[in-house]
This record gives sequence, structure tokens and C-alpha cells, in this order.
Amino acid sequence: MLPLLLASSSVYRRDLLSRLRLPFTCSSPDIDESHRADESALELVKRLSLEKAQALAASHPAHLIIGSDQVAVLNNQIIGKPHTFDKARQQLLNASGASVSFLTGLTLLNSQTGEHETDYVPFTVHMRTLSAVQIERYLHAEQPYDCAGSFKAEGLGVSLFQRTEGDDATSLVGLPLIRLVDMLLAQGVAIP
Repeated sequence: MLPLLLASSSVYRRDLLSRLRLPFTCSSPDIDESHRADESALELVKRLSLEKAQALAASHPAHLIIGSDQVAVLNNQIIGKPHTFDKARQQLLNASGASVSFLTGLTLLNSQTGEHETDYVPFTVHMRTLSAVQIERYLHAEQPYDCAGSFKAEGLGVSLFQRTEGDDATSLVGLPLIRLVDMLLAQGVAIP
């Protein structure tokens, strides 16, 4: 098996990938993650997941490189990581009683052959109707300022959900493991 490389500095993606109990290393790709004019959210995450993997191919020959990128979409607008309490509060106020769609792009690149597979996995969170007090209490408790959508689904953020919809809940955290396993199996990786 070629060595696995996760093209990410995300602790969330690293923790998810470790669930597969495969040895891997991580490296952060240095790419421009700007949204291009007239690029859909779906096109964006697929492009960025591929570019992240490709950015590390020359420095990591003979590797299977995993690239992933995610955006949250609310009312047809991409919402990013809030980074501050005030922006997170506004994101959650806007999402209250609404649905937030998460699109996660995924690429597995064989840097030895140059072959790659790129896909995306959608996941939707239907939010409860939230009061300003509930939102502020949540933000003080978990401080999810580095998470698109302003919540941590793997933590207390699940209490903000009315229901979820999708095939792979791990995609909500940023690395769709079910689809990744399909890609790894196609490359001859034995799992489990």
C-alpha cells in the first residue's frame, strides 16, 4: 500500500481519518482557497479538494493523498467560519429554524500515477428555532468559531439540530469516511 497523506491541518479531519486505523501523515497544502466568480458551492469544494491534493503531489511522490474541502450554504449563500463570537451569533440567528446544507468535496490522488478520483458528499442540518439566549449560551459553552455554520456537530452543537439528512454524518465534520473508504478500496487499500 502506498503511504497515506492527509492534505490538511484540520484536527477534525485528522481525528476522523484516525478512525480507519490506517497509518497516515498530515501536511498542510498552501493554496488559494478563494471563491471564483460564477463558481457554485459544489464546483468550489470539488476544485479545492483536488487542488489541495495536487499541491502536495510533487513533495510526496508515491503517496495516496487525501484532499477535502467543505462549505456551508444557508439561503443560497456560502457561509464561512465565523472566527468571532459576534459573527457566530449572527450565523446561528440566521440559521434558526432554517436548513443549512454542507457540501464536502473529496479527492483521493495517487501521486505515483497521477490518477485521482474526486467527488462530493452533501449533508443537511435542519436547525431548531433558537432564541438569542440559547445561541449565546451555546457559543459560550463550545466556542465553535473555527467551524463553518458556527457549531460542532460532534459536540454540544447537536443540541441545536431538529434533524439531519444525509448518507454520511462524518461529512458534516469535514471528511466523508464512507465515500473515502470506497475510494481507498478501489486503490487496493485493505480496510479493515
